[in-house]
Parts: sequence; C-alpha cells; structure tokens
Amino acid sequence: MTKIMIIDEDQGVVNYLGNLLSPYYQCVHSHSIKHVLTCLALENVSLVILEISLSDIDGWTVCKEIRKNTNVPIIILTAKKEKQDILNGFKLGADDYIIKPFNEEELLARVEALIRRTTIPKKTGLSFHGLMYDESGFDLTYNGNSIPLTPKEFALLGTMLKKPNYVFSREALLKSIWENNDQTDNRTIDSHIRNIREKLRQSDYPVDHHLVTVWGTGYKWNTSGNL
Repeated sequence: MTKIMIIDEDQGVVNYLGNLLSPYYQCVHSHSIKHVLTCLALENVSLVILEISLSDIDGWTVCKEIRKNTNVPIIILTAKKEKQDILNGFKLGADDYIIKPFNEEELLARVEALIRRTTIPKKTGLSFHGLMYDESGFDLTYNGNSIPLTPKEFALLGTMLKKPNYVFSREALLKSIWENNDQTDNRTIDSHIRNIREKLRQSDYPVDHHLVTVWGTGYKWNTSGNL
C-alpha cells in the first residue's frame, strides 16, 4: 500500500488525518527530524504531509532537509496563511500548500494528484550526446533515428553505457551477456564490438571516440570523447 508520512506534533490532527487517509494509504507519524530522515531513507514513503508549526524544531528546516535529501513530494498543511509563508514553503521545496481548516475532499484530491504525478512509470533509458538507449523498449536511437542492433549487441552496449569509463575485460563481458560463457570464445566479444561500431558509424555517431579498446584488457565507454 502507498505510504504517507504525517509530520505533526498534534496527536489529534495525526489521528484525524490517519482516519481520513487510511482507507487508501498507509500512514506513518513522526515529528523528529532524525526519525523523519531515517524513515525516508529506509522506507518507501510516497508523500509527506508537513505541519510547519512545531515546537521542538523549525518546520521550515524540516521541509528544507527533506528536500535536500529526497525527492518525495511534500504537502505543507498548516494554519499559517500569510502570503510570505506560502512563498517560503514553495521556495524550500514544498509541492503544495494547504491552509487549515481544509476541505477533506480537496485534500484527498491533492494527495492523489501528487502521488499519481510522481509515480508515473518512467522509461528506463540512458542518454549520451544524442544517443538514446531505452532498455525497456529495446530501442537505440541517435538524434531520433533508430539503430538496429541484435539482442546480444544491444545488451553488450547497455552494459558499458551503464558503467561509463569502467574498463570491462572480455571475460567480464562474456559472463554478463552469455549464459554458456565457458563454451564461447573471447573473440565473440571482439566481433560484436566491431558490429556495434559499424552500425553506430553508419548513423554518423562518433563511436570511435567513445567505444574504446583498452589494449590487453577489453573495452570501455569513454565519456570524455578524448582518445
């Protein structure tokens, strides 16, 4: 179940929000900045509802620290209604600002909208100087033009793109791509690298500056572009 953290020292408000949200979300409560950051680091919290008026610590500091350490959406829910307070909340990284007393349906709608917006599946893609590698879509393009690779070539290129500037031995590449690597010759890697280079050259990508041979060892994806 989607988890929401409520940061408020008023137990009555915490209970009220918990009852309102619990049919749809799992709610956790905290009012210690140390506990908040630990919880956000260890648990999959999808949204924070934050009261600025806290006695033990400045609520603005809590907002700032959350945003500095995570990208979790923050809704400030407070009685502070001065324009400067609202502006300050957004400047410190809040995604929404709701003034107490609030309409229950409006709060639920805003919570749902924020969670929906931040949990839309993203493409598992890598981008490098116009070269787009979309692993989930099995698609490689340069400046919008598709580059056809075989499954093994695609996986081999992806392995290097995911660890730029790391030198892969031929043996390591074999183990990561080929299941029966004991029966596969190291020269298979050389052949596939040669094919990848040729296909990228045909697409006018400056592959020779990036897909580099490390003599005596293997290959790496060079991000500097300097040989």
